[in-house]
Amino acid sequence: MHNPTARLETFCDGVFAIAITLLILEIKVPMQETINSSNTLAHALTQHWSSWLAFLLSFGSILVAWANHHSTFKHINKSSSLFNYANGFFLLTIVVLPFPTALLAEYLNTDSERTAVMVYCLTIVIHNISWIVLFQSMIKPKDLSKDEASKKILLKGRMQCVYGFITYLLISISAYWFPTAAICLLALLWVVWIIVGILIGDEDRQQSTHTV
Repeated sequence: MHNPTARLETFCDGVFAIAITLLILEIKVPMQETINSSNTLAHALTQHWSSWLAFLLSFGSILVAWANHHSTFKHINKSSSLFNYANGFFLLTIVVLPFPTALLAEYLNTDSERTAVMVYCLTIVIHNISWIVLFQSMIKPKDLSKDEASKKILLKGRMQCVYGFITYLLISISAYWFPTAAICLLALLWVVWIIVGILIGDEDRQQSTHTV
């Protein structure tokens, strides 16, 4: 059976793969000219902790986005021009993530960290908005869902994104006064989303098994 979204899914997977690969390129190996002993190398590596933190945070963000995007596509079997452009907006927020990641890695734990953290948090807010737009394009004006059960799942997903938008917006605002706490909250939320995603995925597989 022809899958009308197969080509789009393949393109999206490619974008995800490129974006997640670019993250690691921001972590630089210490220059040999600046290293004269094992202790010096160890010290230089510890100086990169902010880069690793930013990398892991964004890796988790893209991983969660890819998993949810993949799961969402299981509930549609049609496409539309609005949906294609909404998906393009969504991918834009993925492609741009390496920049605020590099900014966060460079300025975390400095006098300028507040601005870097706020830029990063606002990027996540815009990404969350793209989710809301994407879900909306799956429901209206053209219903792209496979069936009524899938439509309910899409509606539930849209509502969860609205709650997420409020949460991330509050975190972004709090970053002005508490940048470190804001980053910790983002990291905690990604862990929560991963756990929830695993539990929901297992539940969906069990339901599919019972249906067959």
